[in-house]
Amino acid sequence: MKMRKNTVASLLEMKAKGERISQLTCYDYSTARLVDGAGIDTILVGDSLGMTMQGYEDTLPVTMDEMVIYARSVCRACQRAFVIADMPFMSYQAGPVQALENAGRLIKECRANAVKLEGGKRVCAQIKAITESGIPVCAHIGMTPQSVNAISGFTVQGKGELEARRVLEDALAVEEAGAFMVVLECIPPKLAALITKKTHMITIGIGAGNGCDGQVLVYQDMLGMSGAFKPKFVKQFAQIGQLMQDAFHAYDSKVKAGTFPTDEHTYPDGDCSDDFLAGLDRDYPTHAG
Repeated sequence: MKMRKNTVASLLEMKAKGERISQLTCYDYSTARLVDGAGIDTILVGDSLGMTMQGYEDTLPVTMDEMVIYARSVCRACQRAFVIADMPFMSYQAGPVQALENAGRLIKECRANAVKLEGGKRVCAQIKAITESGIPVCAHIGMTPQSVNAISGFTVQGKGELEARRVLEDALAVEEAGAFMVVLECIPPKLAALITKKTHMITIGIGAGNGCDGQVLVYQDMLGMSGAFKPKFVKQFAQIGQLMQDAFHAYDSKVKAGTFPTDEHTYPDGDCSDDFLAGLDRDYPTHAG
């Protein structure tokens, strides 16, 4: 039986009922199929793929063409989860026209259900242009990774009174511009709870406490696949990284020992007789080396 696909309306209904919303990042078909099957409500194809999938130190190098490839793969796998595709650095900063064109690519070419872009008041014109064209928008305020150079690293935002007011005003501004959801990253939990109270948007926290409508984590982080890197807000729900490494090591050992494959993993010989194969051996020279 086909699963019911989550929509903007169904997610907003969850918020209205006080039901928490789960979100994980995802970047490929195989993993998205597992995440979707587990019942996760929303998937974010984040530009965090620049770090998790491509090995960069930040998200800035990720391109629109790359986002299209990754997001398209994820969307093909999802029957139930609502898929949000990130707009990478410099895909919307130039203004509303650029933002709408690139948001349209993620919807049309990938079949994403919504797009996400970072920033508060400064991107409201872009949010307005996108939403007025019928594309749902998830905003992203607080610690915004694409602004890592401007904010001097990955640091908590909104700790002081002036900063807290700015973050709240950013939230109210992106809601007014048309965003239906907002990611609150690395802000104090009381401030996140206040924003959740003050807005009709769905608030998704990451490093913002338990007062948000939902939570998001990078799936490699929560599965223990990120090595020694473990932000304070990450809970590791399994050590899949170690299990994978153990399996890779076991495979390597058996291949080198000549104990894999066995007859169990080998197709039966065909109809060629031993005499025929011996003839082939005689008729064709053995390559030196």
